[in-house]
Amino acid sequence: MSGFLEGLRCSECIDWGEKRNTIASIAAGVLFFTGWWIIIDAAVIYPTMEEFNHSYHACGVIATIAFLMINAVSNGQVRGDSYSEGCLGQTGARIWLFIGFMLAFGSLIASMWILFGGYVAKGKRAAYILLQWNTEIEH
Repeated sequence: MSGFLEGLRCSECIDWGEKRNTIASIAAGVLFFTGWWIIIDAAVIYPTMEEFNHSYHACGVIATIAFLMINAVSNGQVRGDSYSEGCLGQTGARIWLFIGFMLAFGSLIASMWILFGGYVAKGKRAAYILLQWNTEIEH
């Protein structure tokens, strides 16, 4: 997501290169906040289990945990530049990152399964809230 401003030619006076990661982090934070805001709103609008199954929130919670796990590991730790202490060192950081990616993609796949199995096939109204929530958390 950090490369989305590279092809943008709005002004030659502004140097986006130094602020690219900051802007990408802000955009990702806005998407994350928007995803949680939408799912909290959906839970308030559809309070009963018949209208909206609240056990489906598990996908978003797991995606949030994955988001935190992935962002807890820096590039230097994965490459082994700045991390040599701990029980597993560089290997532990890579395993942690891999588990975070597995949780993230697993929650995204599960949210699509819930969307198509529980809502689209049955024609319910709150169909796209879960998928939108999880895709915004994943960014």
